[in-house]
Amino acid sequence: MKLSDLRSERQPKLMIIPMIDIIFFLLVFFIMSTLYMVDQQTIPVNLPQAASARSEKPHSVAVAVTKEGRILFNQEEIPLELLKKRVQLELAGQNDLVFVLRSDKLAEYGKVVAVLDELKLAGAQRVAIATERKDR
Repeated sequence: MKLSDLRSERQPKLMIIPMIDIIFFLLVFFIMSTLYMVDQQTIPVNLPQAASARSEKPHSVAVAVTKEGRILFNQEEIPLELLKKRVQLELAGQNDLVFVLRSDKLAEYGKVVAVLDELKLAGAQRVAIATERKDR
């Protein structure tokens, strides 16, 4: 008696559809579990609605100082002498503007202080200095 005759000569079938179902189930599981891992920084409150409501997010204006000493006001190069007038024009339209001062770390310190001084002299109440987060 031959043993090879008793064995079936068929190749095993690989069922791919149940494998795809399992992969999608795992994908949904990991997506849902990571959504619950996100730390919420706000307290959930059901706010009332009002017709005169407006967003509290203030408009920000980017002021940059490059390492060469150039001053960019919303991606437009501007001389230091005209910065005060440009800031006053922006403040005339909106009062709650936030000016974000970005400076290259190789920029001259005196130039950055001069730009900050011009912003304050023009009446900018809210000035933020942009930095990068330092990895430990």
